[in-house]
Parts: sequence; structure tokens; C-alpha cells
Amino acid sequence: MMETLPVGRFQFKRLVAAFLSSYRTLFILLWIVAFGSVFIWQRKIIGAGISVSVKTGLSRPMPKMRPLAFNLTDFGGVGDGKTLNTAAFERAVSAISKLGKRGGGGQLNVPPGKWLTAPFNLTSHMTLFLAEDAEILGIQDEKQWPLMPPLPSYGYGREHHGPRYGSLIHGQNLKDVVITGDNGTINGQGQSWWKKFRQKLLNHTRGPLMQIMWSSDIVIANITLRDSPFWTFHPYDCKNVTVRNVTILAPVREAPNTDGIDPDSCEDVVIEDCYISVGDDAIAIKSGWDQYGIAYARPSRNILIRNLIVRSMVSAGISIGSEMSGGVSDVTIENLLVWSSRRAVRIKTATGRGGYVRHITYRNITFDNVRVGIVIKTDYNEHPDDDFDPKALPIVKDISFTGIHGQGVRVPVRIHGSEDIPIRNVTFRDMSVGLTYKKKHIFQCAFIQGRVIGTIFPAPCENLDRYNEEGQLVKRSTAQNITDIDYDI
Repeated sequence: MMETLPVGRFQFKRLVAAFLSSYRTLFILLWIVAFGSVFIWQRKIIGAGISVSVKTGLSRPMPKMRPLAFNLTDFGGVGDGKTLNTAAFERAVSAISKLGKRGGGGQLNVPPGKWLTAPFNLTSHMTLFLAEDAEILGIQDEKQWPLMPPLPSYGYGREHHGPRYGSLIHGQNLKDVVITGDNGTINGQGQSWWKKFRQKLLNHTRGPLMQIMWSSDIVIANITLRDSPFWTFHPYDCKNVTVRNVTILAPVREAPNTDGIDPDSCEDVVIEDCYISVGDDAIAIKSGWDQYGIAYARPSRNILIRNLIVRSMVSAGISIGSEMSGGVSDVTIENLLVWSSRRAVRIKTATGRGGYVRHITYRNITFDNVRVGIVIKTDYNEHPDDDFDPKALPIVKDISFTGIHGQGVRVPVRIHGSEDIPIRNVTFRDMSVGLTYKKKHIFQCAFIQGRVIGTIFPAPCENLDRYNEEGQLVKRSTAQNITDIDYDI
């Protein structure tokens, strides 16, 4: 079933400030999630207040964010949902590219309407602005999607060896790119892609909805992204990326691999004030796959994820990995609500990955109706080929969980280290999770070293040292390698 936005996107900063300070009041948000789709979306913050947009038949003027602004119709665009506008987009982008840095670049306005297009490229110093009720539609004929070389950190291909389909909106080696609007939509029309993927009718890896590669100073804000053929937004080897006030939607089932946002070998990333409900991970932080990611050697680091509401019925709300061979470090995830999901937060890796996951902070996380809350899995054995190095063992350490709350959780913690890949220096503090499953082994651990500070609920596994609230050691664990994992729960 397709999700609709449960709360107006431009309310997030106020909602977060009002509700996230206390986990109990977060459940008020769930009422909004359940019933908010029957209300008019609240569109825009004006000054310190919030106004509600009412349909009047008149289009809201598009703000001028660059010195020079063009309309897609100036280049022959027709927004009837049938006319192919690829050439119009290409002509518009070409005109902006000729401006360069001079005068601050240019803006391409997409007016209200349905703008069918094949994939097209962006240029530097460009703003793509989608008006209210503007919708860019990806053409469903895969023959019109260009083929590109496989990503260098993924080997011969992600789903198939050989070339891969490009993204609907693409950019390489760019600087200063903004994709924004008055809640306009970019729609990948992924239904035909998902069906052909399940029927094994595709010969190449599917393309993302948006992919920006080897670029810097990227901003995605105030738009809706939906129904991507594959991953929705994939920044690859980029620096200084901001995603703010974005809604990302796909069916929660039968929409394979429609991850919301996948920062991949990226540095200095902020993702905030978003709602994401998709058919795979809402967010997955990556950095390359096995020996190819190790050789590419570009970590993902300095990433801040905050003030999100996410849902994933088949995977996890926020994941790190499993493709993390270039390393992932210095990640903060805070003020997060995960609802009606299979898993809430997850780190996944395996023998052969190499790399590391370290200095990861989870703070003020709320689960509601989640099967498994916290997962660290070290046997996620998908590989690009058989040439991975079994001696390339990832390092997983320095992970903290503070302010973890919720209700309707079956297994709050499942941390599955191994003799080869132990989990080191994990800290739990201020945790209270309401349970749906009254069995003994619901805080599950194996090959983990760390500590619990103060009292948490449910009671932690025996693998962890116990400290009081003042940080004084109460009991040292002598059982760090005990295995108490039960995947049948």
C-alpha cells in the first residue's frame, strides 16, 4: 500500500522540538501518522508561524534563487504527462551550464503539470525548482534509460555483471547543485521496473531515481521523491550533502531495493526533518563492496541524521552497510521515530568486507511496533563474486545507544558478533522498551564487549559490564563471548 505523508513536511522542526524532548509524547505522532492523510498538507513556514496552503486555482509564484531563472516551457516543455520532455530538460541544462559561475549560475523552474522524461544530467551552479503540483515522471521504457559502467567500488555490478542503468536525474563532477521546490514531486514510476526485476526480465542493474557522483555542495530540500526503480537518492563519493524537509515514498511491500537515501563513500552529510516510508532501508550508509570497496578506499564519515520519521516493513529504518568496505565512521543518529517496521536500526557486515564501523552514536531513538529494535549482524554474506578475501575482517567498535524508548517491540536488542568479528566498546544508557514477547532471551548478544550505565529495561545480556549512574563499575562481565542469539523469536 502506498504511503501518504502523515505530517506536513514543513512542520518537522516544530514537531521535533515539541515532541522529541520526551519519548512518551512521541506516540502522539502516531495518531498523526494514522489520520494525517485526510487533512490538507501544511506547506510552508512563514516567519515564525505555519500557514496552511489552500487550493485557489492559482499557482504559487516560484522564488528566484539564482540571478537568472528559466522555465522549462521556454525550452519546449509540455506538462501533459504524455509528451516526452527529455530534449527540453537537456536544452535548459545546457543553457545554464554556459553561465558557469558567472553571476551565480541559473535556475530551472518546472511549473505545475506532469513532465514525462527520460534520464537527463544536471550541471554545476544550478537550481532545479519544482513548483507546487509539478511532477517529473520517469519514462517506464528501460530502452530509453542509458547504460553506464558499474560503480568502481562495487566490482562488476550490483544486480548483474556489466553496465548498469543510469539514474533519472544524474550528475557527475558537479559543484553547487540544489534540487528544491514547493513540494513538487519526482516520480520514478518504478512499478514496471519492480515487476520485471521479480520476473528476472532485466539484464542490467536498475538505476536510482537520483544519483549525484564525485560532487560537492549538494542540497535536496522541500520536495517529494517516490516510486524509484531502485535506490531513491544515491550520493556517491560526494562531500557536503544536505537533505532537508524531503518526503520519500514507495510501497512498503513489493517495491524491491527502494532504499530512501544511501550516502555512499560520502563525507560531511546532513539528513534532517524528513519522512521516509519505502520498500527497503529508509537510509543505508555505504562505502563499497568487498575487495572493490577496499581498493576504492573512500569512507563514509561525518554524517548527521536527525529529526526523522521512518518506516521499513522488510528491512530497517536506518542501516549501516552491508556494503561498508571503505569504512564508516563518525555518524550521529538522533531524534528518530521508527514505526511499524521489521527492524529499527541495524549495522550489517560480514567476512570479506574489511573496513570498519566505528564512532557511531544513537541518541533519542523511539520504536513503535517494531519487530527487532537494535541489530548488529556480522554474517551478512552477500558478495559481488567469489574472489573476496576471507581474511578481510571488518572492525566494529565504539557504538553508543542513549535514550532508547518505545513500545510494541518483540526483540529490543540482537547484537551478533563472532569470534572473527567481535563487537567492541558498546554502551547502553537510558533504555526502556515496552515488549510484546515475554520470553527470557530478548536482549540477545554474542561476542560483544561493552557496558550498561545505570538501569535499563529489559535487563541486558551477561556479556556487558555494569556501571551505576555515576559511572562507577558495579560488576565486570566474565562472559563476553557467550552466545545467546535466537532468530526464531
